[in-house]
Amino acid sequence: MTATIDFAEGEKGLDWLGLTRALAVGHDKPPAKVEDVFLYRGADTLLNRSAWIDGMGIAVKCATIFPGNAAQGKAMIGGAVSLFSDEDGALEAILDFHLVTKWKTAGDSLLAATRLARPDSREILIVGAGTVGRSLRAAYGAAFPDAHFTVWNRSPEGAKRFQAEHPEVAIAEDLEAAVRRADIVTSATMSTNPVIKGEWLQPGQHIDLIGAYRPDMRETDDTALKRSRVFVDNMHTTVGHIGELKIPVETGVIPASHVLADYYALDKFTRTSPDEITLFKNGGGAHLDLMTSRYILDVWQARQATSG
Repeated sequence: MTATIDFAEGEKGLDWLGLTRALAVGHDKPPAKVEDVFLYRGADTLLNRSAWIDGMGIAVKCATIFPGNAAQGKAMIGGAVSLFSDEDGALEAILDFHLVTKWKTAGDSLLAATRLARPDSREILIVGAGTVGRSLRAAYGAAFPDAHFTVWNRSPEGAKRFQAEHPEVAIAEDLEAAVRRADIVTSATMSTNPVIKGEWLQPGQHIDLIGAYRPDMRETDDTALKRSRVFVDNMHTTVGHIGELKIPVETGVIPASHVLADYYALDKFTRTSPDEITLFKNGGGAHLDLMTSRYILDVWQARQATSG
C-alpha cells in the first residue's frame, strides 16, 4: 500500500542528527544517477528532479512554480515527491514537497558542519531570514544546543519577523561585525553579488553557503574562497554549475582542485587545525531528496508499527 505523508504527519519523530547519519549512509552506496527536466508555460514552470541510487530506490521530485499565485494569495510553489522501490519499482510513498525540501536543505549543511565546524562553536550567524533560515535555526540548534544565534537580513522587517518566531535569536544590524564575531556563518540569500567578504573571516570559522544555485549567483567573494579549505556536497552539481565556484574556477582565481572533497569522500571532511577556516557549498540535488525521503519514510513506518 502506498503511503501518503503530509507535512505535519511526516515531521513527527524526525531528528536532525538522525538525518545527517542517514545522509552519510546514503553516500556509502553507489553514486546516484540524476536527471532534471524543465517544462515552461510563460512565467510558470514545472521542474522534475529524478534520482536513482542502487540499493536505495528512485525518487522523483515534482515542483510547480507559479509566480502569479502570490497576487491571488496562493502559494507560489507546490509539489510532491514520489518514492519508488529499488527492488520492483513499486510506488512506496508520496511525500509533501515542502517537508522533503526543508529537511534535505538544512540537513545537507548540518552534515558538513558536524564534521568541519569546531565542536565548541557558540556563536552562530544566520544570514537571510527566510524559510531556509528558520530551518537552519532548528538544524544547527540540534547539533550545537549551547550556541547563541544571531540573524542578519537585508530587510530589517524580515529579521524582526524571524525574531518574533524565535525570541531567543538576536538581530544583527552590522553584517561585517556579526561575521567577525561568529564561529559559524550559515548563509541562505538569493544574492548574485557576494554579501560575505573574505577579509571579514576569522581563524577557526566555518562558513556554510546555501543560497546560490544559478551560474550567476554568489554569496562570498574570491578572498573568502582563497582563505578557506573548501568542500561541497557533490562535485558534479556544484563546481561547474553554481556561480559560487564556477566563476572563480573559470577565471583562474582558484583551481578546481581547491575544492577538496564531496560527500562521496566523507572521510576527508575533517578539520586539520583549530585556526583554519572551512567553507562548505550546499548545492542540493535530487540524490539528497531521495536519501531524505527514504529517511522520512523509514521514521514514518517505524511510528506506524509501534502505534498500530
